[in-house]
Amino acid sequence: MKIVAVAACTSGIAHTYIAKEKLLKAAEAAGHEIKVETQGTVGAENELTKSDVAQADVVIIAADIKISGQDRFKNKKVIEIPTNVVIKSPKGFIARVEELLKG
Repeated sequence: MKIVAVAACTSGIAHTYIAKEKLLKAAEAAGHEIKVETQGTVGAENELTKSDVAQADVVIIAADIKISGQDRFKNKKVIEIPTNVVIKSPKGFIARVEELLKG
């Protein structure tokens, strides 16, 4: 499965980058391709390209705030969750995403 994600928290620092790392490790451990964009105090980093989004099977938005550029995900399966869900149970979350996509 190809996954694109955006991570963002209220301060744009700690939880943003922790969520990114947890998503990367859990998705890769499950055999999926993933690219994670972060939106924080320094702006957007590792920005998703149009091609990244077009090829993705699912979009994960792990955020505690409204992200910018959400309109680029229209017509895609989007799962929105708070960052703490990804931080506390990344492997369980990826397993739930797999189940949702199968159904």
